[in-house]
Amino acid sequence: MNKPNEVLKKYFGFDFFRGKQQEIINRTIQEKKHSLVIMPTGSGKSLCYQVPALCFDGGTLVISPLIALMQDQVDALKKKNIRAEFINSTLQKKEREKRLEEFLTGKIKMLYITPERFRKNEFLDKIRQANISLLAIDEAHCISEWGHDFRPDYSRLGEFRSLLGNPLTIALTATATQEVQNDIIERLNINKKDIKIFHSGIERPNLRLECADVFDDKEKLKEILTVIDKFNGSGIIYFALIQTLEKFSQILSDLRIEHKIYHGRLPNITRKQMQRDFINNKGNLILATNAFGMGIDKPDIRFVIHAEVPSSIEAYYQEIGRAGRDGEDSLCMLLYNQDDLYTQMEFIKWSNPDADFYSALYDLLKRDINVVNSLEGIEYLREQMNFKNRKDFRIETALGLLDRYNVTEGSIEERNLRIIGGLPLELEDEKKLKAKLLNDNKRLLSVVNYFKSEECRRVFISNYFGFKDEKPCFNCDNCSINFSK
Repeated sequence: MNKPNEVLKKYFGFDFFRGKQQEIINRTIQEKKHSLVIMPTGSGKSLCYQVPALCFDGGTLVISPLIALMQDQVDALKKKNIRAEFINSTLQKKEREKRLEEFLTGKIKMLYITPERFRKNEFLDKIRQANISLLAIDEAHCISEWGHDFRPDYSRLGEFRSLLGNPLTIALTATATQEVQNDIIERLNINKKDIKIFHSGIERPNLRLECADVFDDKEKLKEILTVIDKFNGSGIIYFALIQTLEKFSQILSDLRIEHKIYHGRLPNITRKQMQRDFINNKGNLILATNAFGMGIDKPDIRFVIHAEVPSSIEAYYQEIGRAGRDGEDSLCMLLYNQDDLYTQMEFIKWSNPDADFYSALYDLLKRDINVVNSLEGIEYLREQMNFKNRKDFRIETALGLLDRYNVTEGSIEERNLRIIGGLPLELEDEKKLKAKLLNDNKRLLSVVNYFKSEECRRVFISNYFGFKDEKPCFNCDNCSINFSK
């Protein structure tokens, strides 16, 4: 068995572990005990399972939520001569089978998959034969329906762990409240006394946290330009709405300020190119929706601006964590506008269809699936479901969840959507759906409270995640005001 410090030096080029990495890795390798690791973005969570993976004799199976994220991670590992691969829907069947066989025979040390891969019986039959020394669950907050990015297939990971023989498990995330932590442990079917929670707190003292109240787009632009002028380096400006992003992109273009854009309506190849260019310093500024950021390993981001109110403290904290990974001073600016708050309230409403909506949509799909797969597609569904508000995207939300709960497969865009299962209880339980809606609104309210708070902003965030007695940071706008009095 390789030694952790030797692996760290040989493959990753570091002489020492940071923070709690050593303790976590020792618990995994020496004690062979489960861990839940909560560390800020950019603090080295991945090393906590990658180093043990290279020390164990068997393989490490890594659960990752996004295809693009796992591809970036595998590419980075391969550059370090680490035997890692991924299996996902972008590969041909023959290549998927080849990679799985190489994992079974030990030619591949780390195999990255999405949890949806466990839906495939042929995969399940094979993976149960593997010698798995470690199961690593990245972005573990996706397990919890009370988290900010719930994925139903993640919630079945306890069941999948059982099928794999309940291997040694490490779950990792940048954000998890006490409620989400408990949910993660429970859904993994791990006894609470058998797992240790490691939380490094809000350990990013180089990030200056500020908020500004902006009345309209004119004031918003003024704040953005002030930050751009002040910082000579890379920056991300986050928007909630694509139309607002495009509007500000045009304004910046008119001012001859070079920038990239990234959002869900761009072709996949364009999004990849925008992300690649930004990482490789071919453009210092990018305007993006929250679809951008996961897996962005760029150390010198000098500022992150939220030009519109984010949906939760969890999302906000994860996104500002992309700034200042090199340890240099960086600014995290939140621009607060009441109209933006209403936009997020609308988002939450349309992201939480009620049980009647799911039932009606399911019946419609069963009855008219051929029409839905015709040229009519999504517009036919809109017409039949009787709503005219262009901002109402309940159809998209519901279709996404029907897919995630394995009710449907295929897509309307490919004209091959089909029903393969019945509605799950989770989408028929009106009481549970209302509780989810209430929880989402509470998390948005926490963002409002963060903006309005007069206490240290880092203390506020620490308290939100359940870590009391944090000392003032002396590096936020509130601390500057309070300690100058």
